[in-house]
Amino acid sequence: MESPVFEEFEPASDCDCPGCVHWRRVLPLSPAGRAAGHPAARRPLVVATATAAALGGGAILAVAAPSPSQAPGKTGLPGDSADQGQETPQGPQGPLYGPGGQAAPLAAPAQIRAITRAEIIRRARKWVTEKVPYRMNAYWSDGYRQDCSGYVSMAWNLPRNEWTGSLASYAEKISKSELQPGDMLLFHNAADPLQGSHVVLFGGWSDTERTSYLAYELVPPYARARTTPYAYWTDSSRYVPYRYKGVTASTAGSVPAAVPRRTPFPGASHFGPGAVNAYVTELGRMLSGRGGARFYAVGPGPRWTEADRRATRAFQQAQGRRGTAADGLPGPVTWDLLVTGRGQDIPRDTKSGVSASVAPTPSAPPSGAAQAPASHGVPGYPGRAAFRPGAENAYVTRLGRQLVRKGFGRHYTTGPGPRWTEADRRNVEDFQRAQGWRGGAADGHPGPETWRRLFL
Repeated sequence: MESPVFEEFEPASDCDCPGCVHWRRVLPLSPAGRAAGHPAARRPLVVATATAAALGGGAILAVAAPSPSQAPGKTGLPGDSADQGQETPQGPQGPLYGPGGQAAPLAAPAQIRAITRAEIIRRARKWVTEKVPYRMNAYWSDGYRQDCSGYVSMAWNLPRNEWTGSLASYAEKISKSELQPGDMLLFHNAADPLQGSHVVLFGGWSDTERTSYLAYELVPPYARARTTPYAYWTDSSRYVPYRYKGVTASTAGSVPAAVPRRTPFPGASHFGPGAVNAYVTELGRMLSGRGGARFYAVGPGPRWTEADRRATRAFQQAQGRRGTAADGLPGPVTWDLLVTGRGQDIPRDTKSGVSASVAPTPSAPPSGAAQAPASHGVPGYPGRAAFRPGAENAYVTRLGRQLVRKGFGRHYTTGPGPRWTEADRRNVEDFQRAQGWRGGAADGHPGPETWRRLFL
């Protein structure tokens, strides 16, 4: 009997409808727990009050949120790259810390606060690092509402919690070619705000063709940063790029200013092992915009890492340099090419998306281990036991390196290495979801089909 093409489904008794997928994700975070019965039997109550004139004038639209025991209204927004049934309703415009909190009056003109792009991204990453959960009716310790528009309000340091219908009043429309880290991509469905409305922060291009980018957003189950197709997974044509009016090259206070563009080369001592400064961050940002974003699992940041060296080396090789001229340490010429936007971008391999000139050599099978039998035409699949909690072997390392080459290594802060970790599982899950798999088919544990597609 011929083996099936795909062998990684969860038990048939588990329902994979969008409602059940939603509740499996949010149940651990829900203070109210899950109501009895199938979620498809419940419908949210949405109350929207506004006159046609008020809508035209940018007045506030009041939206009554569904109760925790009800399944939120379906918006078609994904909670991950392949989940097309994820719901992300949002709260209305309101003060910090919720009703009764302190903030600028809603009727007052929008207050524009100066902020650097570096600070916007720093604030956005903080919620990602803290894994702030998505809760439309909850407020984080800093006072901002835990939904998509509250997240952008927080990153921009706005004086109150905005929603997709009001965020544009703080910004100006820009073109796709003008997008820079800290800008937003906004889709507000004025006809039915809970149908599709969503907003994400732009974190930089992920490829030289500008077909995908790093998106910072708050969707169930928690805040995340992930590579996203431009402009978004769904309703792509309806997302509009905007730039916050308060973005500045410097800002008062203790937050270090971003390194201005066209800054002269600061000197070799600012780069290399042990270096920690704003020039390292700026180098990483410039490299990310020239096709080097895939080298960074996290960041870029002020501490020099191996990712900075690899991205720099790839850029140097793209200019035709070899040997010691492409050592991964920026000199005056490399820096000048980056700050002026000249030179060649880092090329991409058409199959894996990794720079052809710097792609690592495929990992060899574990030393001393018997060669695992072929699985679906790909030799070397060692079996599921090699990728379970507590596992430590060279197959885990080989898997992790291939995930990084394919562009699915963002959860690694170190490694990858031989010990199976949650970072490995989450990266595998991202890869599986990118294949369009859902439910138990995307559990983060590689089976034969995951292995085959990963090493194609």
